[in-house]
Amino acid sequence: MTIDEGRPRLRGPLGTTGRAPAPDLARGFMLLLIALANTPFYLYGRATSEAGFHPVDGSIPDKIVQAVLIIGVDMRVYPMFAFLFGYGLAVIYRRQGENGTPEPDAFRLLQRRNLWLIAFGFVHALLLWGGDVLGAYGLCGLLLVWLFVRRADRTLLIWAGVGTGVLLLLAAFSVVGAHVTLSTGQAAGGGAMPDFVTASASAENPLVAMGARLMLWPFLVLAQGLFGLAVPVAVLLGFWAARRRVLEEPARYRRLLLPVAVAGIAIGWLGGVPHALAHIGVLGGLGEVMWVFSTVQMITGLACGIGYVALFGLIGNRLTDRPPGWVRTAVTAVGKRSLTCYVGQSVLCAPLLAAWGLGLGAVFGSAGMAAFATGVWLVTVAVAVALERRGHPGPLEVLLRRLVYRTPTGAAATVDQPPAR
Repeated sequence: MTIDEGRPRLRGPLGTTGRAPAPDLARGFMLLLIALANTPFYLYGRATSEAGFHPVDGSIPDKIVQAVLIIGVDMRVYPMFAFLFGYGLAVIYRRQGENGTPEPDAFRLLQRRNLWLIAFGFVHALLLWGGDVLGAYGLCGLLLVWLFVRRADRTLLIWAGVGTGVLLLLAAFSVVGAHVTLSTGQAAGGGAMPDFVTASASAENPLVAMGARLMLWPFLVLAQGLFGLAVPVAVLLGFWAARRRVLEEPARYRRLLLPVAVAGIAIGWLGGVPHALAHIGVLGGLGEVMWVFSTVQMITGLACGIGYVALFGLIGNRLTDRPPGWVRTAVTAVGKRSLTCYVGQSVLCAPLLAAWGLGLGAVFGSAGMAAFATGVWLVTVAVAVALERRGHPGPLEVLLRRLVYRTPTGAAATVDQPPAR
């Protein structure tokens, strides 16, 4: 422990060695799912479903891709991201306490980090991607750290249960409402999306697209970060799991991780099947009530996202005592630099896909866009591996830690990011 005028210094996050594999693997793979989830937004110039951005037309390969994404990706990735975000905050808070940092200083560190994430998210939305999640998670983190980081484990689980219960009620009311609508024949569609929601991809004028992104971003920060409930619930569960070191010591929690992985993924995938079948036209007669799947997907997506995290905990347990192969090395390299790779996806996607750039979003179908998204992720993998071989963190990780830990310019490069973001 380093002492400065009798006070312990804020300690930076873990280095690249001695890290549990599960969080890095989960974040690295999660970024592939994020690319697959986000890029359909750029398929502008065609009619889309009321429950997402997937086009209602397309070839057979397009329909297959749409169904797979609805079942396994849409609304499933962000709870996974939120859980890992909460896990990382709790790990940082725990390690500051282990280092002897006074609790008020550790608390302010977390809140400073959340504030800077909101700032990063604003710049990200201003320049590239209105669907940014950094601001949403930063705002959620500010509120939940203030309310819950000092609370007991039981309190975390109770409030996570309350949030889950509210989501279940919303889904149930939506299903009842859809049934009434179909039974009575009354139209109750969700209506067209506001123009600013799609204009950031379809606008040819860069300034118009920027204005649309700045209108969309605050809505998502509030709707996804707080009012959507799935993100706060996942963050609270991440707090609890980090206190128990579930992903750092997965062997101890295999009897928890296995049923959570099986049940969570099963609920998520089975729950997405009706939406997928309705979207591709196999399940007919639901055109007037497609909006029902927006709330149903939230609760099934929460279960699936937590299930995905549990699955990577089990994978991490299997890999703990094994030498890392090239696949594990590559995916974990991305996970260690998740902030840089997340924003890097937008750097690669927006200028190529949006109408103000090359406009490839109007050319691709769903299958072509999924291939493009995978290619974008592979580019970030190549960059992350190159940085890993040189022992360098991601540039945005360096910038964030300089701002959060207030390290000198020379020292910042020697401190590595937290085990889960």
